[in-house]
Amino acid sequence: MFVSRKEKSDLAIANYSKIIESNPKDYRAYNNRGNAYQQRGDYDLAIADYSKAIELNPSFDLCYINRGNTYQKAGDYGQAIGDYDRAIAINPANSMAWNNRGFVYMLMQKYDEAWKDLRKSIEINPNNIYALNSVAEFYAAKNNAAAACKWLNKAIEKGYNNWGYIKTSDTYDNIRSSACFKKIITDLMGERRRTEGQGLS
Repeated sequence: MFVSRKEKSDLAIANYSKIIESNPKDYRAYNNRGNAYQQRGDYDLAIADYSKAIELNPSFDLCYINRGNTYQKAGDYGQAIGDYDRAIAINPANSMAWNNRGFVYMLMQKYDEAWKDLRKSIEINPNNIYALNSVAEFYAAKNNAAAACKWLNKAIEKGYNNWGYIKTSDTYDNIRSSACFKKIITDLMGERRRTEGQGLS
C-alpha cells in the first residue's frame, strides 16, 4: 500500500511526540520530530523543536544544521548562516555544515564566501555527494555550463540521485539549454526507465 510523504511525516510526528511525552529531555526526539515537521513544510514547528533540542544540548551540531536548513528553506538566509556558523564552531570537521553554509552564500550571490566553504567541505570529505552537487550549482550560477556539468557528473558517479531536484531546481536554470546538461537529463531519464523496468521484471 502506498504511503504518502505527508502520512509518513504525520506518523513520525506522532511517534516522537509519545517519546517526548515520556522523556521531555530527549533532545534527539525533538530534533527528529523537527525533521518530520520540516518534511511536512511546517517550518515554524520544526524550528521550535530544533530550538528545544539545542536548549537541551547546546553542543548538538547536527541540530544547528537542521535548523539552518529550515531557515534556508523559509528564505531566512541570515538565520541559516548563523546556525551553520555555530555548527562549524562546535565541529569544524563537519563537511555538511561547510557545504550548507556555502550553498546559502551562493544563493545570496556571495560567491567568494561560497567557493571557500564548498572547497572546505570537499577537502574534509571528497565523497560528499551533496557538496559535489553544490559545486555544480555554483558553476551553474556563474553561467559556466562545462564546469557545472563536470561536477554534476562527479556527484552522480558518487551516488547523487535526486533526479527530481536536478530536473526542477532553479539553481540549474542558467545552464538548462546547454548540450551537456541536456545530455545529463537524457541519461538520467534512460537510467530511471531501465531501473523501473528491472523492478517490474
